[in-house]
Amino acid sequence: MPTRETDSQGVGAAVKEVAERASAVVRLELELAALELKRKVVSLGLGIGFAIGAVVMLLFLVGFAYAAAAAALALVLPTWAALLVVTGVLLFKVALLAGLALNRIRRGTPPVPEQAIREARLTAEALKSDGR
Repeated sequence: MPTRETDSQGVGAAVKEVAERASAVVRLELELAALELKRKVVSLGLGIGFAIGAVVMLLFLVGFAYAAAAAALALVLPTWAALLVVTGVLLFKVALLAGLALNRIRRGTPPVPEQAIREARLTAEALKSDGR
């Protein structure tokens, strides 16, 4: 027959187990938040790198565009045509890098662990509904 003492030991053990599990859930949610933030920061960094690459290519584009215009005015045939082809290739590279940069920056912003926050809210709601 259970006594008051054995009942309190069973309740104490259950409380301890609930506290340990809640602590484990919180640790896992913090780990999820850290992983999500890391992924977004990497994406943001790549996007910024691509944007810097696009700016460098844009500088080359402007240089070659002016060189092509000068060559076209000076010679009117093969040299300027070659320079215009190079300008077209640089324009393509700038467009490609700018597109990649925008894609990565959009993926990395805002740097908030949305999935971890959503999971924490669901866990909190589940704990509240179990307590009722």
